[in-house]
Amino acid sequence: MRLNRRDLLRAAAAGGALGAAWPLSHRLTPAQAHAAARDLGASWDEPPFTLGVASGDPAPDGVALWTRLAPEPLADSQPLPGTVEVEWVVATDPELTHRVAGGTVGAQADLGHSVHVDVAGLEPGTRYFYRFSAQGRTSRLGRTRTAPVGPVPRVRFASANCQAFHDGFYAAHLGLAREDLDFVVHLGDYIYEHGQVGGEPVRDHEGPEVFTLVDYRRRHALYKGDPSLREAHAAHPWFLTWDDHEVVNDYSGTTPSKPFRERRAAAYQAWFEHLPVRATDAAAPQIHRQRHWGDLLDLTVLDLRQYRSEQNLPNGTILGADQKTWLKQQVDGAGGGWHCWVNSIMLSQLARAEGGYYFTDQWDGFRAERQEVLTHVHDAGMPDLVVITGDWHSAFVDDIRPDFDNTDSPVIGTEFTAHSVTSGAYSAEWNQANGPVMGSANPHLKYFEGNRYGYDVYEVTPERWSTHMRVIGDRRDPRSPVSTLTTFHVDRGVAGSYEDPATIGSPAQYRRDRPA
Repeated sequence: MRLNRRDLLRAAAAGGALGAAWPLSHRLTPAQAHAAARDLGASWDEPPFTLGVASGDPAPDGVALWTRLAPEPLADSQPLPGTVEVEWVVATDPELTHRVAGGTVGAQADLGHSVHVDVAGLEPGTRYFYRFSAQGRTSRLGRTRTAPVGPVPRVRFASANCQAFHDGFYAAHLGLAREDLDFVVHLGDYIYEHGQVGGEPVRDHEGPEVFTLVDYRRRHALYKGDPSLREAHAAHPWFLTWDDHEVVNDYSGTTPSKPFRERRAAAYQAWFEHLPVRATDAAAPQIHRQRHWGDLLDLTVLDLRQYRSEQNLPNGTILGADQKTWLKQQVDGAGGGWHCWVNSIMLSQLARAEGGYYFTDQWDGFRAERQEVLTHVHDAGMPDLVVITGDWHSAFVDDIRPDFDNTDSPVIGTEFTAHSVTSGAYSAEWNQANGPVMGSANPHLKYFEGNRYGYDVYEVTPERWSTHMRVIGDRRDPRSPVSTLTTFHVDRGVAGSYEDPATIGSPAQYRRDRPA
């Protein structure tokens, strides 16, 4: 029988081998931590490029390239000079003979020897290859592409979210690496900060919940130890937003205490140091942005953590004043293509049958602002809105309405909430019992499936949006096969989704329109 990381950690805890099981225990030397991580399926690229390479935020004329020098990825500090010169090259062929850009950048110790290169002067809609070199060594080869301009007949991209390292192997990321995609969108919970595994403590007297910059760096480096995650980063450019676990569960960006502000700044810097984002202020990166994939797709990336107030306040905000104004401006200036909001937590209402809401950490805790924004979408006449969401560790399909409490309120879009990569969902028994309950209490909910793990693939043409729910067979298997559970479509100019007849008989715990 296969064991996942959760099983291995629990077995070690029961046997009194906790320190040897959890690689980030402060009791361990770097060599011991490395060995413990290998026992959990981790491995790394050759030093100093142990964490791999990545690209992100593709534009028509350029892309952000990333790597980080970490010869000892789980160590508190790296055996490197304060500044290391790193060469980079971009070419149109994997042999790197047709070079179109290159240069040298200094990797600084105060930013974890991370490298962020904003490459410009590239051609739109073009595939490129890239590589780094330093200290006589070269990195693995990365592959990326720039965004197209003008008419685009098709875009194919994927989303991933919620990848708790301790909950399983990243077979979903291996699937992503092998997909034919233009780009990947990560919807948040890239790492988890806490020190518990399914209620079983995995901490010693010093941790391992993360608080400091060193803590967060080591946590990111451990996650990058899953080779499938590095494969997925090297295969495609990524757009990224974040949710709460990159810092701490259910946090609000406006929490005033000094210890929290210091912890958040450490988490934000580590996030910046480990991901392919544009070179910007590491302590407060600007996440929200809009990018265009030709005339076919407007991608609006939202930041639902950094500026939010506490939940359930009369004048509470999840967007913050500036981001809300910006979002409304994007709605007012919307072009003629599809409009996709990248959304880390569920936008649609999820009310309980007995009253109240399942989780007010999501948009249900900011109901007035949700209605304000969605009413603005309706009043502006913006068609063809699709929202892609993570966080729930389960798949949902919802109609979007300006007023979810009014069934006469018009449908103005569709929300697809994707399965998690590994993070544990509710039990099969809970899903079976509560799927119909959620459906009955939420007439806009069309579909719920919570027993599986994976990612979503979106195929978009001028005529139709298709969401393919791709699921793995077993998160205990690092090479688990991937299959399509079901597919939903949205036709251009028609608000609302429908399930593909070929997959409508697939397992689910709730369908509004059940097959005959």
